[in-house]
Amino acid sequence: MAEQVIGVDVGGTFTDLVLVDPSSGAVRLAKVPSTLDNQAGGVMAATREAGADLGAVALVVHGTTTTTNAVLERKLARTGLITTAGFRDVLELGRRTRPQAYGMKGEFRPVIPRDLRREVPERMDAQGRVVTALDEDALKREARALLEAGCVSVVVHFLHAYANPAHELRAGEILAEVWPNDHVTLGHALLSESREFERGVTAAVNASVQPLLERYVSRLAGELAAGGYRGELLVMNGNGGMVSAGKVAREAAKTVMSGPASGVMAAAFTGRAAGMPDLLTYDMGGTSTDVALIRGAEPAVSNEIEIEYAMPIHVPMVDVRTVGAGGGSIARVNAAGLLEVGPHSAGAVPGPICYGRGGTEPTISDANLLLGRLDPSRLKSVEGGVTLERVRQIFDENLGAPLGLTPEEAAEAVVRMANVRMAGAIRMVSVSLGADPRDFALFAFGGAGPLHACALARELGVPRVLVPARPGITNALGCVVADLRHDFVTTLNRPLDRLHMEDLAAVLQAQEAEGRALIARETVPLREVRRVLSLDMQFIGQTHLLRVALDGPGITREALQAKFEEVYWNRFRVRLDTIRASVVNANCSVIGVREPLDLSVLIDPAGRRATVAEALRTRRDVIFDGAAHDTPVYLRDALPLEAEITGPAVIEQMDTTILIPPGDVARGDRLGNIIVHVGAAG
Repeated sequence: MAEQVIGVDVGGTFTDLVLVDPSSGAVRLAKVPSTLDNQAGGVMAATREAGADLGAVALVVHGTTTTTNAVLERKLARTGLITTAGFRDVLELGRRTRPQAYGMKGEFRPVIPRDLRREVPERMDAQGRVVTALDEDALKREARALLEAGCVSVVVHFLHAYANPAHELRAGEILAEVWPNDHVTLGHALLSESREFERGVTAAVNASVQPLLERYVSRLAGELAAGGYRGELLVMNGNGGMVSAGKVAREAAKTVMSGPASGVMAAAFTGRAAGMPDLLTYDMGGTSTDVALIRGAEPAVSNEIEIEYAMPIHVPMVDVRTVGAGGGSIARVNAAGLLEVGPHSAGAVPGPICYGRGGTEPTISDANLLLGRLDPSRLKSVEGGVTLERVRQIFDENLGAPLGLTPEEAAEAVVRMANVRMAGAIRMVSVSLGADPRDFALFAFGGAGPLHACALARELGVPRVLVPARPGITNALGCVVADLRHDFVTTLNRPLDRLHMEDLAAVLQAQEAEGRALIARETVPLREVRRVLSLDMQFIGQTHLLRVALDGPGITREALQAKFEEVYWNRFRVRLDTIRASVVNANCSVIGVREPLDLSVLIDPAGRRATVAEALRTRRDVIFDGAAHDTPVYLRDALPLEAEITGPAVIEQMDTTILIPPGDVARGDRLGNIIVHVGAAG
């Protein structure tokens, strides 16, 4: 029986692939430019570069940016909305916020334009009682009008459907007869939440990307099959779990943040194996940087993610924050004479100047090159080639001269500016959630992450940096180690003193039963199935929610009150003993745990040397804080596993470059990780 597993992640710049054969211990890696017009092209190119025999592969797991890119770029399928009379503008009114909190202008485009948002007579009240019966003739009439307007997907979003979905269910039955495909999203079925704006946007996103994701996944599955693959294609969801390709389009919105989630899952897996379960993950790629928080080897999952202004997607997703600072982020001097870095990126084509593909604008990667942190001798190996002097000239013309700096000083300013932005994102997932960065290690990955990680750790007071064995393909590795997962959210919205605890237990038990039934239908071998239960709670009158973990479905009212007050204290250091608590949502995650991967298979023992000195490739000047340091450059695959290196040093490998600044000490472990102890050298 074939045992090989492929994990493949499509990023904004590169498509990464890892092929693992547990029986032989063989690992093959590939990194190819992403083909954003058809991501399947990049995936197939990666399988060819890795020399994969698809007929011998048992499982392919794929992390995709198809839905994320479609939403952010508004390249969506034409979608219609049918809603309660008088509520067609909910998606546009939102929460009365502004795109720029302190500005007088801003731009916002709803997912579905107003002319494709239609109303029908129907109404439920907040208790789920029928106020106005559903006008079925009006529903059919509006559905036909949307079809005539060119819509290929439709959303049914009725007021208070979370309390009583009868009208939405009936509308679904009618649309099954009228609508020519199965791209019909019922708001309550995707998200049973009380807030109509968030529920509506989530449903609208789902319907708008559903045809795109289905078309892409079908194309990829077809190309894999044509290449000889006969196994199951699984797709990463944003919650860090996987779902079969045949089912993924049904709840397409859950694949938003699929790519970033896979990296976080790999970090949790690696941290657990390395004995470092509390991590701040830092994934710097070519286009953006993603950060997340992991406690006890469990990533933080939130169902309150807003991926951009007025774009809440309230399905459970790994709580990842993104900033537009990647290796390809463009640096420029704005009209006010100030330096800006990102969010615009040079992408894969033309890419940074040093790629030699025609790029002419300075980027973070070019700045690192100019500072000696990347190898200038390898520039010629890239298509077209470019000289270091040419990079220096562009920095001088575009940045140095306007700012009154030398090219090297401008490059350091670019790196510092990027680090400030990335440190801010890390604070958002730590300090803002009541976590002290000093209690965590920084898990650095992505093609560019290990170049900046030590500087960020010093900025944040983080004592250690963990660099995994294969940082540049960690997202693809996450696809290999991820588990099956289904998340359920049911809105209760009841004051705790009026909630029947037996009803709460019944809801949680029903969620668990549904999740176990879904996982039982999958064909992937599992070691066990486990569940994670929690409640979203708040004090009455507040708007923010806090997640309270439960050990089981049965709990007393007094014990739950105490748990909530403890969570509130840990977050805000305030006790509100006289205000009533409310249970807003009941949450259940059912996880199908796969057999673990032995991370030692990622280590190639063949090229290892006996001493650190034997792994030295060269020496070159590297600039730190305005001063050039004679710096050794090591080959990571040649270093002894438990090597110790005192900075400054550069460690190179196929998929990334690791920078060890002066004063830091790097030590390897038996799994091939490198742990940098910040400031340990004095």
